[in-house]
Amino acid sequence: MQTFINTLLSAEADAVCGAAYGTSSPDRVNRRNGYRHRDFDTRAGTLDIAVPKLREGTYFPEWLLERRKRAERALTSVVATCYLLGVSTRRMDKLVQSLGITTLSKSQVSEMATDLDAHVEEFRTRSLAEAGPFTFVAADALVLKVREGGRVVPVHALVATGVNADGHREVLGVQVTTSEDGAGWLAFFRDLTARGLSGVKLVTSDAHRGLVHAITATLPGASWQRCRTHYAANLMSATPKTSWGWVKALLHSVYDQPDTEAVHAQFDRVVDALADKLPAVAEHLETARADILAFTAFPKEIWRQIWSNNPNERLNREIRRRTDVVGTFPDRPSLIRLIGAVLAEQHDEWAEGRRYLGLDVLTRSQTVNTNEEVTTEPTTIAALTA
Repeated sequence: MQTFINTLLSAEADAVCGAAYGTSSPDRVNRRNGYRHRDFDTRAGTLDIAVPKLREGTYFPEWLLERRKRAERALTSVVATCYLLGVSTRRMDKLVQSLGITTLSKSQVSEMATDLDAHVEEFRTRSLAEAGPFTFVAADALVLKVREGGRVVPVHALVATGVNADGHREVLGVQVTTSEDGAGWLAFFRDLTARGLSGVKLVTSDAHRGLVHAITATLPGASWQRCRTHYAANLMSATPKTSWGWVKALLHSVYDQPDTEAVHAQFDRVVDALADKLPAVAEHLETARADILAFTAFPKEIWRQIWSNNPNERLNREIRRRTDVVGTFPDRPSLIRLIGAVLAEQHDEWAEGRRYLGLDVLTRSQTVNTNEEVTTEPTTIAALTA
């Protein structure tokens, strides 16, 4: 099989050159210049494929070998960087071998990194103005490990996604910050608005420190939806373990209502039911009313898409699947390179897939006056305090 494949490649290279190897011909347009060897795994074993090289231009058998995708090339470059910086372990050596990397040079790593960095930087800094308005935005953060100053430190990767004017999801941006504080989120959202993020009506996220302030400062017309899944976990921390099942069932009954009025009416009944037996839980729930019920201002058919960050969990799992292989990144540029490449590929898949939200529901959502929801919050808090 190896001989047969190499013969086919040689014949195809001769056709590109316009003449057979080692022969003189007036039809020749190029010349052969040795081979580059590639390992090709088959059920018959690993074959040594000799890909002919040309003096001018390049020849690559697309029908036989697959070029690496951006994310896979990013993963390879990260591993190679770890290897060259001397931070490899026995596990890293096995990983290098499993990726088929037998020899690594600084020039190869530099070439891969330069090409990838250009693609990732172009993706991270692209203009968002033409694709807007982005009616719904979701934000989340992942904690990763980076080697800095001779020690391993945690850093936070801030990621935002949104639904554009055509109804498709987009990855809006990614940044790496030292800590997940107000300054980090504020800088992140300022960058998004500077690149053209506009028309945002609702931002869904967990209750990250400083995130609500950043939304208020950069997106004054948007309301905030606290992720219902994360809030349920927060509520359980204030609930006795013996009452978890009962409290969860009551909380879920709020989201099962058919319309906005029914949701708020059921919420009141749940708070009243908890006030006598679990007053701390009732107070916790009442305080979070405006945060977890912000979705009710929008059409019922999209509640499931906007009341939690669950749609982003698939994206987070894909990022984790790649970053867990590396473990500790050698530096921040390598982390941005890998995450940016993964997000760029996911962005392309979303653009080519079906719409996430319909155009009709997006139009109706844009007419929602979210300022009304914001102005009612102080009244609710004052009544509760009294």
